[in-house]
Amino acid sequence: MRPVIPYVTAALLFGLGGYGVLRRRNAVLVLMAVELMLNAVNLILVTADTTVRAQLPHGGQVFALFVIVLAAAEIGVGLAIVLQLYRLKASVAVDEVPLTEAPTPALAAAGDADRPEGER
Repeated sequence: MRPVIPYVTAALLFGLGGYGVLRRRNAVLVLMAVELMLNAVNLILVTADTTVRAQLPHGGQVFALFVIVLAAAEIGVGLAIVLQLYRLKASVAVDEVPLTEAPTPALAAAGDADRPEGER
């Protein structure tokens, strides 16, 4: 088997996934692009396992299985975050996600109640 074809295909898939992560605004499409990148890594691992004779038999396939489990966990957590974001903001646009948020006045006043009067 010629290993060049799967390696080039994996590189194209990884590049397409990277482009999707950098250019997409929808969080669901960003998660899909990350999955595309993980599948490209799986293709590389399985191809390397079949072409390179390593000390560990079927090591690439075992690592690919771990990547699949990691991808399943990532999708579960990622979709939960996206659903919560949609409930709060009614949008899943990545540009509109506040990375830092100022404390609300009610929380700031509650925090001041615990400190002595001279430290406020």
